[in-house]
Amino acid sequence: MEYRQLGKTGLTVSQLGFGAMRLPMVNEDPDDATVDRDKAIAMIHRAFEGGVNYIDTAVGYCNKDSQRAVGEALAGWRDSIVVSTKNPYYGESEADWWTNLTDSLDRLGVDCIDIYNHHGINGDRWTAVNDRVGAWMRKAKDQGLIRHICCSFHGDDALLRDLVDSGYVASITLQYNMLDRKLEAGIAYAASKGVGVVVMGPVAGGRLGVRSEVLEKLLPGVDRVPQLALRFVLSNPNVSIALSGMSTLEQVEENLQVASDTSFSADDAVAIEAHVTRLRKMADLYCTGCNYCLPCPQSVAISRIFEMYNHGTVFGLWDAARSAYNHIGSTPWDKGRNASACIECGQCEPRCPQNIPIRKQLKEVHQALAEE
Repeated sequence: MEYRQLGKTGLTVSQLGFGAMRLPMVNEDPDDATVDRDKAIAMIHRAFEGGVNYIDTAVGYCNKDSQRAVGEALAGWRDSIVVSTKNPYYGESEADWWTNLTDSLDRLGVDCIDIYNHHGINGDRWTAVNDRVGAWMRKAKDQGLIRHICCSFHGDDALLRDLVDSGYVASITLQYNMLDRKLEAGIAYAASKGVGVVVMGPVAGGRLGVRSEVLEKLLPGVDRVPQLALRFVLSNPNVSIALSGMSTLEQVEENLQVASDTSFSADDAVAIEAHVTRLRKMADLYCTGCNYCLPCPQSVAISRIFEMYNHGTVFGLWDAARSAYNHIGSTPWDKGRNASACIECGQCEPRCPQNIPIRKQLKEVHQALAEE
């Protein structure tokens, strides 16, 4: 295992972190599902034995059972492990915010949380932090209940730079992978200012965890897309940790092997950069994701649908594309609809700066990706 500095925290951390969001579960009823302790704790301990010394969880992960499982796995390991968790509360009640913190301390079985994150910072939540929530976080640090004030992040590059310039957070957990490089400049900026960068989603939420003839065999000795994806993230010197949400012992073993040697030669780096850039340019020929076509009166998720199609046609990630397409609108917070909802009103097409025949292409996408 190789180790890096987590910004200016003084912490030396394994470049591979254990993301405890996708632990194996038991019970068929989703409402009663709990973490499979036998499998999950064995996985976590194997990661610790392999040199992983950073684990990340959150209040809501694994049907709200992740923190408890992580706490049980920490027994006998606490002194050598950096523990990260999150507080999702941004409301008006200070008592509710503190309840999240004290519950997390209890579930994890620790007296102090090393990395305590505001969960999912965006523009509105950053305003809430500045208005009131940040004061509660500082109080918790003053009381010795947390060591470092940090956050997970779901904003754009401009907000990322504002967050870094505030000097408020010691590390930021954010999305970055071969398919999503929009924060790459901000990541470099954060690192230059001594802010630790923890990458979530190095395999793009599973999209890079599948077969792809386009991406496989890109580098000698790397014949699986997840290996390539993880090595891509860890080859960025501005990244402190790549968090992998592991759900099987086999994934733990594979990630440990990758993290033990992530060296890229100059030729490897040039090959990956050229290949990924070429593929991105190909994808942009179809849709750049500008969203000028939206809103759709039927809530068709036009740009997101085209992005999924690009993952198949350009990157060869057909299984991931089909899965994502057929799950559009499947969660309460996802109000989008797939291409079958298009009534061909044509309102979107005059707005498209690329003059894409959107109605025609939506039909093609649905034919290619929809489950019969």
